[in-house]
Amino acid sequence: MSPTTFLSPALQIAVLSLALSAPVTASAGGGPLGIDHRLAYDNSGIWARHDQLLLEEGVIVTEVGAGLWLGGEDRLGKTFWQSIDATAFGTVTVEGLKYTFGRERPSQTDDPNRWFKSGQSFPSGEVALQAGFVTPLILEYHDDHPWVWALEALPTYDALARMKTWGHWQTDVLAAWGIGTAWGIYAHGRQMPVFLSVMPHGVMLGWHASF
Repeated sequence: MSPTTFLSPALQIAVLSLALSAPVTASAGGGPLGIDHRLAYDNSGIWARHDQLLLEEGVIVTEVGAGLWLGGEDRLGKTFWQSIDATAFGTVTVEGLKYTFGRERPSQTDDPNRWFKSGQSFPSGEVALQAGFVTPLILEYHDDHPWVWALEALPTYDALARMKTWGHWQTDVLAAWGIGTAWGIYAHGRQMPVFLSVMPHGVMLGWHASF
């Protein structure tokens, strides 16, 4: 599958998410695409920050735990190691961009055009992590199990949740989604995952082989 073919459904979901997040009454947006605006603040129910952090921790535990347990010789295990690569490289990329652009968060200002300040809004590290996690899994299994596309619900949810709790602007989450997806495509294209290549041979076999 080419990157263009893969990105089309993800982009459609992203556009739909942003459309659903738009205010009922029209208002002028800002930011590089003219779409950035504060949503009505909501830190309750499924949007609660506590639940966002649980999701982030759950993804990290899942990919690392499954990768170690299954090993790199297992198809699913190798795919989880590709997800580890994608999320790690995405995190490094995002952190560099945060310090480079210094954009203030919606929680700091209602002006989305405040760049090169002391903020770390652009792009979203958590959305990049979610996109990096699901992309190798989707690329590997979409032909065998089309339902795997449902994993795009993870970055969709996280993007909306981060905007609703005033953690990020619309372009923050879109950029992060693109970064995570790009690293996921790269990681899936490698025959040997980077982090797996530096692990002991026992990890290649998987911990399950020791029990």
